[in-house]
Amino acid sequence: MASDAANDRHSKAESPDLIADPVARAEREARNALTQFDIAIRLIDDFVKEPARPFKLRPSQIMQLHAAALEGLSAFAGRYRPAGVEIAGSKHVPPGGGLVPGLVEELCDYVNDNLKAASPIHLAAYVMWRLNWIHPFDDGNGRTSRMVAYVVLCVQLGYQLPGGYTIPEQIAEDKQPYYQALEAADKADRAGKVDVSALEKLLEGMLARQLVSLYDSATGNAADAKAREPRFH
Repeated sequence: MASDAANDRHSKAESPDLIADPVARAEREARNALTQFDIAIRLIDDFVKEPARPFKLRPSQIMQLHAAALEGLSAFAGRYRPAGVEIAGSKHVPPGGGLVPGLVEELCDYVNDNLKAASPIHLAAYVMWRLNWIHPFDDGNGRTSRMVAYVVLCVQLGYQLPGGYTIPEQIAEDKQPYYQALEAADKADRAGKVDVSALEKLLEGMLARQLVSLYDSATGNAADAKAREPRFH
């Protein structure tokens, strides 16, 4: 998760930053975020353009997206964290590092077992919450969870979503509703339930907004579209 705002959440791990200068780090994070998005689009296209090839969510895909986000920023880019991690600004305590591989496998199993039974919005919301809950990496968990969820959503819908104001961009612009929805799912989990309805509602609204951005572009109402730089973290 990004750490450029005072009220933002970010992982607190023991691994040292490869770029200490905050300005240089922010610039690298921005470049990596664009690269990560490009990889996500290629993953979506790979499955959408080959309908005979069944989609399965794999840990390797999650690793690939994480590696892109943390390239040059962390020695553990594309690798699970070796130890525990804290989340500044959150009460949630992620599971120990030794449990991470199995939990990620279980996340993938949940998605793959429910590809036909569950809605695309539900699966995307589940991925977004559960990957944050596991917090498998020393940094970049939020960015990666949002991009993996977007891949799942698009693949399950059967096409790359149109519209220039994407769901990952909307979350990056204002993360507080996203954090609140994650906390609601955490609370349900502590009660022994899987309930990502708050995240589903959030994603539904953002999906509508992304599609409206396509309409605005088509009708010439998106006057600021070219001025707005994409931001995914």
